[in-house]
Parts: sequence; C-alpha cells; structure tokens
Amino acid sequence: MARLKARVHETDHGIQGVFTVKIYDQMQKRFRDRGWLETKDILTSGIRNGLVLEIGPGPGYLGLEWLNQTEGTVLKGLEISPDMIALAERNARDYGLSDRVEYKRGSGAGIPFPDEIFDGAFSNGSLHEWSEPKSTLNETWRVLKPGGRFFVSDLRRDLFWGAKWFLWLVTKPKEIRPGLLTSLKAAYTPGEIKDLLQETRWRNYEVTGNLIGIKMRGVK
Repeated sequence: MARLKARVHETDHGIQGVFTVKIYDQMQKRFRDRGWLETKDILTSGIRNGLVLEIGPGPGYLGLEWLNQTEGTVLKGLEISPDMIALAERNARDYGLSDRVEYKRGSGAGIPFPDEIFDGAFSNGSLHEWSEPKSTLNETWRVLKPGGRFFVSDLRRDLFWGAKWFLWLVTKPKEIRPGLLTSLKAAYTPGEIKDLLQETRWRNYEVTGNLIGIKMRGVK
C-alpha cells in the first residue's frame, strides 16, 4: 500500500475570479439538483432552528436549501471570497430568502460575532481551506450557545483510487476538475481530524468517514 502523502495547503483566499466562481457555481447547482448536498445530514445532526452560522457558504446553495427545509430560521454566512458573497446574495434573491440570510466577509479563525449567539453552525467543503483549523474550531465553539450543535463535512485525503476516479467522473463542468485534485491533496483523514479536535475546546463530538468524505458532529 502506497504511503499517504502529507497535506498540501490549497488557499487562504477562497474561490475568486469571475470564471472560477462561475464554474464552481455550476458544479454546486448540479450537486443540488441531484440531491448531493449535505442538507439532510445537517438536519439529522439536530441543527433545525434558531440563528445558525455557515462557514464557507460559497454560492450558498447548501444554506439556502437548509433554510427552505426549516421554519423561522435565520442564517449568517461567513465567507472569505467577495466574489462568492456577491454570487450567494444573488442566489438568495432567486430563492426568495434574502430576508433570512446575510453574508459577511471574514475568516473562521476570527469569527466576527459575539460569544454564544448561534444555535448551530455548519460547513461543507471548506475545512481543507481553513488556514488555522484549530482556531476556527475554537471560534465556532465560542459563538455557539450552550447546547448548540455543529456539523462539518469535507473530502478525505486517504480515499482509495476507485473513489477518486468516481469523484473525477461526477465532477462537472470538467474545468473544475483540477480544483478537485488540489482539494483532495489539502483534505484531512479521519484520524487527523480526531487529533486536531483533541487540541481544541471541543469535548462532545464524533468523527465518522465514508468512501469519499469525513463528517464531524458536536454539541457544546
């Protein structure tokens, strides 16, 4: 068995540039239309009501789908890329949900919200881009109310070749595929995430993995 290569950090600036943002939006919209977003997992984790934080919303589809499937909820999206914020705001208008979501520019390493204001927090596909993952996890803990829940999911670096080939085939448009490879190189393994969490303020959590990804859930 080949030795797993060390992580190669991908970016500190998020996804930017008109062309790149456009094709990423197309990919995420395709995932939404095929039911491949993590909306059900977020709901199953217990994040169903109140004021909720999404870290790295990108074009916004995951959070917007979550809002569509919950009642009386409000979402704050923390996104590092101004190009993605502009796109997410447009998509929110298309969904008719602009009154329930607000996107703010910033980094998870210094979440620009007060202590203990969120009922839940979630993120999908951005963990491998966090330049300071321990700080981001600690900041998430800080802004959650006691009993608040979090859910984070991402790709895993140690997936076997067949799963990688499957991801390559289903990732469209094809122009986004090189980004898939850099994301996989920057992703974590379940063991690395468990080690990382042990160095944070989180105590009540679980980490699971499937063929292509990692999921972590926790309660403050």
